[in-house]
Amino acid sequence: MSLLPDFDGMDDDLVEDGDEDLDGEVSYDVPQEYGIDFSTGQLTGKIVEGVEAIKTWIWCTLHTERFKYAIHDWDYGIEIEPYMGTTVTQEILDTDIKKEIQDALYINPWITDINDWDSSVEKDKVHLKFTVDTDFGETEVDEFV
Repeated sequence: MSLLPDFDGMDDDLVEDGDEDLDGEVSYDVPQEYGIDFSTGQLTGKIVEGVEAIKTWIWCTLHTERFKYAIHDWDYGIEIEPYMGTTVTQEILDTDIKKEIQDALYINPWITDINDWDSSVEKDKVHLKFTVDTDFGETEVDEFV
């Protein structure tokens, strides 16, 4: 599903130092993903790069249950189903679910920090709002999972 490279085998020097091609120009690895219309969850048919690609990767990660689909690596996705059908307190949101999401997002080497965490339960969904700092800029995440 993802165009991003396998993070376990990724050489950090490629992102920071770049590669020199035959013409002597330096090229850098830039994340690429298939674009998604976040309101419908449908593919747009476009390839997005940089911070938009990371935003797409975050959206896909937040909407994929970890360990549920054999096609995904076990590091991909979040474990939110165990909390469904139970009383989710603000304390659980601020500790367990926050840690779960941080663990899922920090596997992406381009994500450097997660700030301004805010979460709440609205009906049968968890509303998450936070800021993600990346090597390519900052992006706001405002999702229901």
